[in-house]
Amino acid sequence: MTDNFANTAPKRAVPLWAQILVWIGLLGLLGILAVSLMKSQQGTVQLGKEIPDFTLTLFKGYEYNGQPQVSLAELRGKVVVVNIWASWCKPCEHEAPDLEAAWRIYQPAGEVIFLGVDYVDTEPEARSYLAKFDITYPNGPDLGTRISQALNRRMGVPETYIIDQQGILRFIKIGPFASVAEIQAAISPLLAGK
Repeated sequence: MTDNFANTAPKRAVPLWAQILVWIGLLGLLGILAVSLMKSQQGTVQLGKEIPDFTLTLFKGYEYNGQPQVSLAELRGKVVVVNIWASWCKPCEHEAPDLEAAWRIYQPAGEVIFLGVDYVDTEPEARSYLAKFDITYPNGPDLGTRISQALNRRMGVPETYIIDQQGILRFIKIGPFASVAEIQAAISPLLAGK
């Protein structure tokens, strides 16, 4: 009978310095991964930073000053409320009447413009949604999801971005607004500081 252990060479332990180097390398990789993940979660636009210009092609009947497109740059001097929504989004339905009511409050003065950005939808369903909630402010499809990508849509629709008169992002709302008063609370400070 032979001993199975007799033919194996003794294993040498990995030196402590090599173990430390491996752990340092792993921790460094985890740190880089964590920083990258945090940056991707923060998005490309952040509060207090200028929003890059974009152009929204508008649905027929939802034009801005009779124009089929509107760019963020041409809205300088106004507070811009960008609401990303979809007809298939149930939370969007909850805030739609409040957004329209807020729009009707601000529209006469001309200091605030609402832009509806329809996300990953079809035009017939989007138009049906707009009619259902009697939406009157400018709205258009997010062609190629360019606008939502530029704003780095974070969680899903609805999301609202409020931009001040100088093009600086001042407010982000993830999820639906609960009331007209909540919408006004986000806009009013920007009008007061003109």
